[in-house]
Amino acid sequence: MRLVKNGFGDYSDEELMLAIQQGEKPAFNELYVRYSDKLYGYLLKMLWYNEVRAQDLLQDLFAKIITQPHLFDPQRNFKTWVYTIASNLCKNEFKRNEVRRGTVHGVEQFHTLSTDENLENKIQENQFRDALTEELKRLDDKHREVFVLKHIDGLSIKEISEITGANEGTVKSRLFYAIKKLADALKMFDYA
Repeated sequence: MRLVKNGFGDYSDEELMLAIQQGEKPAFNELYVRYSDKLYGYLLKMLWYNEVRAQDLLQDLFAKIITQPHLFDPQRNFKTWVYTIASNLCKNEFKRNEVRRGTVHGVEQFHTLSTDENLENKIQENQFRDALTEELKRLDDKHREVFVLKHIDGLSIKEISEITGANEGTVKSRLFYAIKKLADALKMFDYA
């Protein structure tokens, strides 16, 4: 049974995967547009801002989607499924290599500065962003992962639990630890 809609832009993520499973390769383009930037940002943060490795793993992830669409269970949520794949790719990368922390190629902005902010605010925000990036690199993999998934990618505790394979209590505990460690390290930026 084929799904019938006006263009792939109207499809849910799960419907796009069903279309890909049915041989509708153009549906892949829509999924790529929806998720490539988000997943690249996630991989980049998880791999200590190693742009080359993040791009390689992103290509591996989307190659798996296009060549093995049957691996997706339509009863699952696509977003948690694809983030689980990304998380597993990172874990495999960590296992293959002793952690490569010296390959920073810059900082991805977590938000955009408006043009009407004064120079002092821009400098403070840049300093905070740089300090946060450095402190994220100091967190261990499990704590950095839950922080990035929750506070940068905006996923729920339940989704993070499914992605990481840890129960929700463990996710909350890791998140609490990560926030506490970051707050302690970044307390100099408390503007209150």
